[in-house]
Amino acid sequence: MTATGLAPRILCIGIPVRDLTFRVEAVPERGSKANASQLAEICGGNALNAAIAIARLGGRVAFAGPMGDAGETSSGFILERMAQEGIETTHIVRMPGLATPVSAIMIEPSGERTLTIYRDPALWTVKLADADELLADCRAVLVESRCASFATSLCTEARRRGIAVIVGVDRAMSLQDGLLTAASHLLFASEQAQETAGIADDGEALKRLAGLTPAFLAATRGPRGTIWLNEAGELEETPAFPIQAVDTLGAGDVFHGAFALRLAEGKGARQALRFAAAAAALKCGRHGGGLAAPQHAEVEEFLRGQPDWDTGPAANIIDLL
Repeated sequence: MTATGLAPRILCIGIPVRDLTFRVEAVPERGSKANASQLAEICGGNALNAAIAIARLGGRVAFAGPMGDAGETSSGFILERMAQEGIETTHIVRMPGLATPVSAIMIEPSGERTLTIYRDPALWTVKLADADELLADCRAVLVESRCASFATSLCTEARRRGIAVIVGVDRAMSLQDGLLTAASHLLFASEQAQETAGIADDGEALKRLAGLTPAFLAATRGPRGTIWLNEAGELEETPAFPIQAVDTLGAGDVFHGAFALRLAEGKGARQALRFAAAAAALKCGRHGGGLAAPQHAEVEEFLRGQPDWDTGPAANIIDLL
């Protein structure tokens, strides 16, 4: 809750996806067939998974971005699920003649997932609503990095208004990408941080990127935790919580959503990272992609049973010498 007693409102920007998930013993070899032990049809997409997490963790969520034609079935399925989660869908833009993205995902017993997805390239031509409408009563914006073409100007305006802009990065960014400088917080996956910076080391990659953007920088590394730069430009680590993973699909998105909510509640980066790590760990312990995001009470109960990491300014400094 914020000082006013209201849950913070967060705008999530992205492209929703209809996910078909198959639980398999192993990903089949090329040209072969394999039986799945379970099929689930769920909604997904980076920003939508994050939005579901925010709603379940107690935030108010609005969603903006493109979806397919009003007459196709996938968008109707997703919108129904979003309504059940309490996500505001007023600012979703229906794109005549286009299809909402669909993915096929295979999940192994270890929780690792392999996927293929179809997104109509024309979805990137969407025009979002006016900034005054989208940013009203907004405490934070969370955006997929792939949406830079239609979201950068809005994110720039959000920063001008003092609103936090959190970018979830799950693919390499161009060093000329407008979101690099429009963001207040950039949360990379490890591989994408290295690929974006052109350096095969997480810490050195973040340091190079720090010369290109004033944003807070972090790289998530799954079970190895998160590495990030503090205000002094020093590298720190936030450990991951040990969990028996059964499904990693959507874990990074849940992490981003939980982090954004904590920031919107006025917490610092250390507290936000710890809370996000707990939410992501709980998600990995259950099947369902982003729909396995935990409730706020679950995260708080989980954290009460964990070691109280030092949260002072010198906590977990990495010695790179």
